[in-house]
Amino acid sequence: MSDTDVTPRVWERLLAVRAGAACHCCGTWTDGERAALRLYGPLARRDLGPVAVGQIGQSLDGRVATVTGDARDVSGKDGLAHLHRMRALVDGVIIGVRTALHDTPRLTVRLCDGPNPARIIIDPRGRLPEDAPVLRDDGTRRIVVQSLDRAWPADVTAIRLPAEDGRIDPGAIMTALRSEGLQNLLVEGGGITIARFLEAGLLTRLQVAISPLLIGDGPQGLTLPNPMEKLSDAIRPEMWTFLLGTDVVFDCGLGPQAAQANRPMH
Repeated sequence: MSDTDVTPRVWERLLAVRAGAACHCCGTWTDGERAALRLYGPLARRDLGPVAVGQIGQSLDGRVATVTGDARDVSGKDGLAHLHRMRALVDGVIIGVRTALHDTPRLTVRLCDGPNPARIIIDPRGRLPEDAPVLRDDGTRRIVVQSLDRAWPADVTAIRLPAEDGRIDPGAIMTALRSEGLQNLLVEGGGITIARFLEAGLLTRLQVAISPLLIGDGPQGLTLPNPMEKLSDAIRPEMWTFLLGTDVVFDCGLGPQAAQANRPMH
């Protein structure tokens, strides 16, 4: 496991990688700085084609909230900073409408330097109110993916796609977002939304951040819609582990692009 040290010069380099002005491999770095470049470099790169990363924070016993729905402190301060760094390195962040309604996230970058990503809400039935925090007009692009003909303010982009049993196909969503110019995407929540993109084979990486607490009961992190019956059929990703303060991040590569992303850029 690698101790991870996101120093100011590491973060400056990663933002330069995101802008296509530097690589994540050259230079003289400490071991902790190199770990940070290995963790975030694949997400910052724009030379490997489209990237989609799922990220979920959970407790040691695999819970993302208590039985009452309290999820505010599942991730420690280092885990939260990690999530904000991931947001700063992608073009857009995807969440489901249940997460938007229950957690009222802003999906902004506040714990590090960097641009706010486009905010994308999957809302098939049009449940999201116009005054939801995630739709706040702060100059950041906002997109609602829906299956009905609902009008939004002029500065909110609506993408209408067909739904089956109240759900929109993840592949169709990904295709539509890529046609909007959003290449590197973070699927942030909730667990059901991440699981659907994972099962559809649309994620290039999955990051599971484990925080050192035991909740005892409550919703689980990931539950696939169609779980495997045999261990021989289970998803077995390549995996790298990183220590971020009190939290541990399992960085799982889900395709050949994941290993390629960790290699030097030249």
